[in-house]
Amino acid sequence: MKQLRIGMIGYKFMGKAHSNAYRSLPMFFPKALKPEMAVLCGRNAAALQEAAARLGWSDTVTDWRELVGRADIDLIDINAPSDAHKEIALAAAKAGKHIFCEKPLALTLADSREMLEAAEEAGVMHMVGFNYRFSPAVRLAKRLVESGRLGQIYHFRAWFLQDWILDPEFPLVWRLQKEIAGSGSHGDLGAHLIDLAHFLVGDIQEVIGMSETFIKERPLAAEMTGLSAKANADAPKGPVTVDDATLFLARFANGAIGSFEATRFAAGHRSTNSFEINGSLGSVKFDFERMNELEVYLTSDEEDVQGFRRVLATDPAHDYAEAWWPPGHTIGFEHTFIHEFLELSSAAAEGRQPVPNFHDGVKCQAVLEAVERSVEERRWVQLSEMQ
Repeated sequence: MKQLRIGMIGYKFMGKAHSNAYRSLPMFFPKALKPEMAVLCGRNAAALQEAAARLGWSDTVTDWRELVGRADIDLIDINAPSDAHKEIALAAAKAGKHIFCEKPLALTLADSREMLEAAEEAGVMHMVGFNYRFSPAVRLAKRLVESGRLGQIYHFRAWFLQDWILDPEFPLVWRLQKEIAGSGSHGDLGAHLIDLAHFLVGDIQEVIGMSETFIKERPLAAEMTGLSAKANADAPKGPVTVDDATLFLARFANGAIGSFEATRFAAGHRSTNSFEINGSLGSVKFDFERMNELEVYLTSDEEDVQGFRRVLATDPAHDYAEAWWPPGHTIGFEHTFIHEFLELSSAAAEGRQPVPNFHDGVKCQAVLEAVERSVEERRWVQLSEMQ
């Protein structure tokens, strides 16, 4: 491809992150295929115009169907709520548009498979937004696993802890409604942990889980913006229909075992996205709140200096680091999206599928649903059952 003309649906939390990435990519990765921020789509015309001007989009439309049908668009970027993903993606594939879709890919495993099939049949690029894969420190962890420097992998444990809905009077936003979000902390936070597990360790074979909804009702929201919302003082309440917390155990196909925890009720944790991997020759620990660091322990070290060492993943030896600042000068959350869209841009230029793509989204969705089945039926569930 000679160009990548983007039409994006959604302009709030993820829309801002995506816009920043599209704008920054050519500055720091000048050899990459430059994305053209062509058209922004949203339902509120006035808010849409303001967002387009602020974020740097050339044109706007209020109907995503019109956007998908435009001849001057190469790729549709979907960061609308989860219940809209399938319909938009199917229409985009039918129109021959490449697709980037935020996670979780769909509300159900069946829907995600339908999206994958449509994209594959149309012969278009498809990518799913698992941005945490693109942290340099996470890439270093993968390199240590794949090179064998950690030996045989025994354990993967991961937790994604937040507290943004701890207040029982926080409004009933769309992320707390199953018909729109699909699930709560499980699909929103746990999906990232599952994808990191697939990326770093391998396929999950079986799971057993538990979940809880601590606050059953919340006041109806009068305003929603990203992860914030407001409700009127006398607002009626509606039911929370998703999980507030989900935990599960897993066995991997390669013999490793894993534990996963996702919650929005961990007081004091703004966004603690962490994992630890233990192998026969060493371990690594990662916490996204200190995203530039990877803690590394190797059994081959002499006994008098054994222990976890802090590796700052900002040297040219680390993925993406050379494009940014001198060693020791750190990067942040927004850079994961820039690296993500570097992969998308590179795939477009090279005529290949980007990674992670809808195959990865389907694989993640299968684990999400296997855990939900386990919670409902109170038993171990094999991933083979989800076929």
